[in-house]
Amino acid sequence: MTFMSLAMAAPEGQQGGGFALFLPMILIFVIFYFLMLRPQAKKAKEHEKMISQLTKGDEIVTSGGIHGVVQRVNEKEMTLVIKIADDVKIEIDRAAVGRKITNSGSGD
Repeated sequence: MTFMSLAMAAPEGQQGGGFALFLPMILIFVIFYFLMLRPQAKKAKEHEKMISQLTKGDEIVTSGGIHGVVQRVNEKEMTLVIKIADDVKIEIDRAAVGRKITNSGSGD
């Protein structure tokens, strides 16, 4: 007998434990889901909620790091016009908003 035929031959004491072979893989997937996928989905849902609730006057930071104040919300085109300096306004996509600044004590 060659090495390959020995490796492929099933031991005589074991019967087909198909489920037992997949159990470790199933457990790894469950652990992966609870440690990686579920928290990311929850964070994405919270981000979508925050973006949908943006109104005029909210202070935001874009994903590119630009700080500004929302001047106009365009629901139809899903864009925002933000003021980043005196007499400087830019239009951005809502998806570009990284976070909303919650402190209300900054004077503009």
